[in-house]
Amino acid sequence: MIPQGKLFVIGGAIDTGSFTETNYQDDIEKNLNFFEKGILKRIITESALKEKSRIEVVPTASKVPVEVGAEYVKAFSYLGAHNVDVLHINSREGANDFDVCKRLSESNVIVFTGGDQLRLSSILGGTTFHKILLDKYKNEDFLIAGTSAGAAAASKNMIYQGSAKEALLKGEVKITSGLGLIDDVIIDTHFVHRGRIGRLFQAVVSNPGVMGVGLGEDTGLLIKKGTDMEAIGSGLIILVDGRNIKDTNIYDVNLGEPISIENLVVHVLSNGDHYDMVHHKLKIHKSIKAES
Repeated sequence: MIPQGKLFVIGGAIDTGSFTETNYQDDIEKNLNFFEKGILKRIITESALKEKSRIEVVPTASKVPVEVGAEYVKAFSYLGAHNVDVLHINSREGANDFDVCKRLSESNVIVFTGGDQLRLSSILGGTTFHKILLDKYKNEDFLIAGTSAGAAAASKNMIYQGSAKEALLKGEVKITSGLGLIDDVIIDTHFVHRGRIGRLFQAVVSNPGVMGVGLGEDTGLLIKKGTDMEAIGSGLIILVDGRNIKDTNIYDVNLGEPISIENLVVHVLSNGDHYDMVHHKLKIHKSIKAES
């Protein structure tokens, strides 16, 4: 079934959000970075009612949810969206609460903030909130955005642990179930800045039918109809395709030993590029071929 909603996964910046300017309020137009002017603005324009859309921010993954939620409300307001509030869900009981679920049902956009994706999936997974979220995404013009942990938790399979340094040692990357908004991909965030390409390599070689998506900071991937992916932002997106892997030793070596992989395909996307998940075709926005 083709989902009627849109999914926007974003690489994040820091766990407390992307609002890093110390004098954020002073000269606000200069302090708004690409996250606000590009990515948050795109969330508004892609939503059903644009600036009038009902936007709910869910900071469940964050260690400082009150501060993070307030910053998102502030940033959206500077962009002309004032129908924005924060849904504080700190327990599974809260995710089954009638009033919380009613607010989700009445919203046009849900934004999951950064933090700990395992906290997000373990609190929301299988709850009434989760079921309504999946139903709205499948059947309505509904936009789900997630940054950092909120992005990592969006897929069916979710990386929740694994150091970049030892990522290509068998068993070092830990994977569990995410929120299941999209199948056949696995998402990692802060990708370029934290050198996490090895994590994605191991995740993909363990399940070559899944496309690895590495999101750079300040960069997002807008997914429409579950298959059309558009890169948006100031950084890079790395796609890791394992469908044509010829050989690997991952099933022979012991835990903790290095992994070998032959013929792993990697694509690099930047702002405006599109990738078709059905035909596995990359369309580069400003290619040399197109300009010649």
